[in-house]
Amino acid sequence: MSQSGVPSFAELLAGTRRSAVHLEMRDVYGVGAEAEEFEQFKRTGHVDLDPTARWWPEWLGIVREAVGRGVVMRRARIVSEPVTDYIRWEHAVTPLNIEAGELVRWLPRRQAVDIALPGADFWLFDDRLVQFNIFTGDGDWAVPPKEFSEDPAVVRLCSDAFEAVWERAVDHEKYTV
Repeated sequence: MSQSGVPSFAELLAGTRRSAVHLEMRDVYGVGAEAEEFEQFKRTGHVDLDPTARWWPEWLGIVREAVGRGVVMRRARIVSEPVTDYIRWEHAVTPLNIEAGELVRWLPRRQAVDIALPGADFWLFDDRLVQFNIFTGDGDWAVPPKEFSEDPAVVRLCSDAFEAVWERAVDHEKYTV
């Protein structure tokens, strides 16, 4: 457990046995760790798909470990079209997520208008625990950056929302930006 008493993502994923699903609904994130790569992409249109660069080794390692022990990891992104530069960059680096074992799909926002969605991005672990990721208006982490719920009604809302998005969404390989 982290010093704050809040479990880290790696700890949550280590305790997951069957599934971890992630729903992303913002068109722009402004998380500091990504800023340099994103700025380079905006300048050059180039992405570094080196899995040993920057924060990737830690992320890819915990994903590979979880997938290797049978956890199905799915990520769905609801995006506005035309997409933002950020989404274009995110799409370009997604092959690293897929290489590690994540399944990724994209859903144009106009195809999600009749889906009941929670008010924040989230991870849902084993259909029992929701971690909401809370961002500022500029897309950086809020303080505190995460909220958790095991309330069965909240878990059901998030599970139903994710499954509805997943069913309509397009596999990464078929979605063009």
